Parts: sequence; C-alpha cells; structure tokens
Amino acid sequence: MPYPQPLTPEERLADAKRLLSLPRIVVICGSTRFITEMTEADLRETKAGKIVVKPGCDMKSPHELWSDPVEAEALKVRLDDLHRAKIRLADEVLVVNVRPSSPARGARGHLPSGPALCIDAPLSPLRVNSEGTSEFVSLRLAA
Repeated sequence: MPYPQPLTPEERLADAKRLLSLPRIVVICGSTRFITEMTEADLRETKAGKIVVKPGCDMKSPHELWSDPVEAEALKVRLDDLHRAKIRLADEVLVVNVRPSSPARGARGHLPSGPALCIDAPLSPLRVNSEGTSEFVSLRLAA
C-alpha cells in the first residue's frame, strides 16, 4: 500500500494562502533606477486588489544607512537574500524595466509551484506567475 507523499514547502505555502483567503501576492523586481516605475506598478497592482512587495531600499540614492562602503556591501547581500525570499513568497513576479536599452539582469529565484526565474530580455515590464505563464504588460506612468 503506497503512502501519501508529504507536501512540499511550496505546496504547504499555497495551501496556507488558500486557507487564509489571501489575495494574490505580486513582487516587483528590477533595478532601483526604475523606482518611479516600481512605485507606479505598486499603485496599480494594489488598486487591482493584490498584496504588493518590492524593494524597500534604493541604495542608488544616498542615505545614512548605507553611507559606509563596508556596511553597504553587507547590507546589499542581506537585501538580495530578502528579495529572493519575497520572490519565493509571491504568486506573481512583475519585472519593471521600461527602458529597452537596460535589460533586467537578474530577477532570480523561483516562484511557488512555478518556474525558475532569470530574466535577461530587453522587453519589459514582464509578468511571470506561479502557474508558469508569462506576459508582457503595459505600464503607463501617470502624467
């Protein structure tokens, strides 16, 4: 008599989200050079009823928290780890990279029940969801 296979962590997370009736979770990825576009995407995804997570620190802008180069490097490693955790938590990834001359070099990680994600395409923004489908989306900035 075969025994049932235990659920993977990803399957347990998906079950917990369903039991809690959580809205879809979208993580916004891309270079913080596009922080304005990320903020606009956050607004639109929130209005659409999604939980949005995105980079919380723009290390390209000066700030006392990363003014020391040694501390800044350690912080960068921790923030990269945190962002990969956000990707694993998400149901969708929205890669915001609106300038064709600057391809997204590394929204890396993987989605629950979904594909590994490594975007190197010059077209964006790109939405990848946990079902394994992707689509290019329109992101029009407010005037």
